[in-house]
Amino acid sequence: MHGLVIKNTGSWYQVKTDDGQLINCKIKGNFRLKGIKSTNPIAVGDKVDIDINKEGTAFITAIDDRKNYIIRRSSNLSKQSHIIAANLDQCFLVVTINYPETSTIFIDRFLATAEAYNIPVSIIFNKTDCYDEDELHYLDALINLYTHIGYPCYRISALNHTGIDELRQLLNNKITLFSGNSGVGKSTLINTIHPDLNIRTGEISEYHNKGTHTTTFSEMYEIGENGYLIDTPGIKGFGTFDMAHEEIGHYFKEIFEYSAQCKYNNCTHVHEPGCAVRKAVEEHFISESRYTSYLNMLEDENENKYREAY
Repeated sequence: MHGLVIKNTGSWYQVKTDDGQLINCKIKGNFRLKGIKSTNPIAVGDKVDIDINKEGTAFITAIDDRKNYIIRRSSNLSKQSHIIAANLDQCFLVVTINYPETSTIFIDRFLATAEAYNIPVSIIFNKTDCYDEDELHYLDALINLYTHIGYPCYRISALNHTGIDELRQLLNNKITLFSGNSGVGKSTLINTIHPDLNIRTGEISEYHNKGTHTTTFSEMYEIGENGYLIDTPGIKGFGTFDMAHEEIGHYFKEIFEYSAQCKYNNCTHVHEPGCAVRKAVEEHFISESRYTSYLNMLEDENENKYREAY
């Protein structure tokens, strides 16, 4: 039998078969992805083969080649990765200016990873009803920055339903991953777009201004005839995985553009003479925040960086 993995709880997987059945499956202990050290060899969005044994237990026996996936470094195991979802048409990165604040480093790490696997990303600025004048100015600045680079940005208030109809139309006939920090309102936003899904939501800690994990596992929800949206647990940090130093600049659109003018083909844009990227930063054609994110990602090969809570 063949089907689509629509839920992953860590110990078992729910597969929707091609003929519409929902079957809970396990994987055998020796099932490993070729060439990828991952904490989850099967991800939501994977297309798989399953067999049911004489005792009635279903096992995933094979996985189809993936079109793409979003992957990050596993929080506590620096040499392993965690695949968030596979076979995506697009991602909605849900971010907040405050309550809690999403850092530009987090945004840029997610965007670079999506670039590496050719996944279009829209940035969803949520909770716009909550912000004061200074926060709204910062929101405008971020939207100007990322729109100029080439990422569609949307001002959304799940509470006031601002921009919801526009997002709903973007989901038609696509498999869409919703991702972001804990507490940015992913589950509330999904419930506002599709109230019939009734996904559990949580509160923000006033003391820490951080969200709590209300989504504890990844799950796909069918919307319309050919659409799915994927709700995932909130993530605190986004460690990049398996990116070589010389590749990272390729995944920052504006850095890649200016790098063609560098004096040296293998320029790392850190210390070399004749670096067009550093010149563009100095002349404000590349934002300092994006360049800082790039430098931060160059340090990802330092394993000790991920031994702490990241």
